[in-house]
Amino acid sequence: MTQPLRIAILGAGGLGKGMVQRVELTPDFKTVALVDREAYLFDSDGISYAQVQSLQHLRQHPDSVPSAQAIQDLMATHADEIDVIFVALPNLPVTFIPDVVKQIATQTNFQGVMVDALKRTRAVEAMFTLDETLRDRRILYITGAGATPGFLSTIAAVAAQSFVEVTHVDIRFGVGIANWSQYRATVREDFLHLEGFDAEKVNAMSDADIEAELEKRNGILELHNMEHADDIILELAGICKREQVTVGGVVDTRNAQKPAHTQVTITGKTTLGVEASHLLTLDDATTMIDNVCGPALGFLRQGYQWYRQNHYGVVTSADLMPRGPLPLKTRTLV
Repeated sequence: MTQPLRIAILGAGGLGKGMVQRVELTPDFKTVALVDREAYLFDSDGISYAQVQSLQHLRQHPDSVPSAQAIQDLMATHADEIDVIFVALPNLPVTFIPDVVKQIATQTNFQGVMVDALKRTRAVEAMFTLDETLRDRRILYITGAGATPGFLSTIAAVAAQSFVEVTHVDIRFGVGIANWSQYRATVREDFLHLEGFDAEKVNAMSDADIEAELEKRNGILELHNMEHADDIILELAGICKREQVTVGGVVDTRNAQKPAHTQVTITGKTTLGVEASHLLTLDDATTMIDNVCGPALGFLRQGYQWYRQNHYGVVTSADLMPRGPLPLKTRTLV
């Protein structure tokens, strides 16, 4: 590749703007499009972080295009000027992102690579129902390619190669957010993993309701036994069965400092038959932008190479890693 990959970012919240910031420091990519629910911004020369950093809504930018269907209108007008797409949309309900991807595939002329940072197992399962459609439309889609799943689950896939059999993968994360409203969609989705909450209840909550609930918890969300797509991704990669994967973490919605280390532990049996564990701890200085957006760009690089070799359809981040020996019959999507 002699020219930067032209990236469109779907979603202009904290994660979407964070990707714009990261791309500025990544010379083999150029942000040409940014979208929110009310408008899109397109510039073939590139969009800078300074242009969008302080915007609460993209319609506030003088060059934005207002639209009630901004993604479809962007792709209808500029699909042939976009190489890759990063999906940073909220995923409530659980089929929201798969539905958006289906619309792009069936209602626009986009051909290229897409990557998401989906977290929930059911969302990744829903994405795989689009495999044939995306193959037909010559799109390669990499799902579960953020931090967890993504960065941490692919680390687990590589570390698992030390073991004859993997018996457990445990992922624990710490996230610090100075202002929760910058990551509204992420925090809302985390609420789904709290006792007493479900998608219907969270969807009905206003920002004031979320703020009130956070006040009760001193801004701290403690998450246990999460429905996280690391399980299905590691199972599909043949590393271990999904029930052998556990995910949890602590989110501080009032402080940028992480309330806990982010770690992944891979436990298994060695060649000599003893149990051993690998432990990787991420440096607390790394942020959500570093650990979600950075890996997503890496998966896009590799995905684009696959795409140029005529690989299409739905794959996971772990499909780009060494695979495991788990028998195929144990790898199921339902």
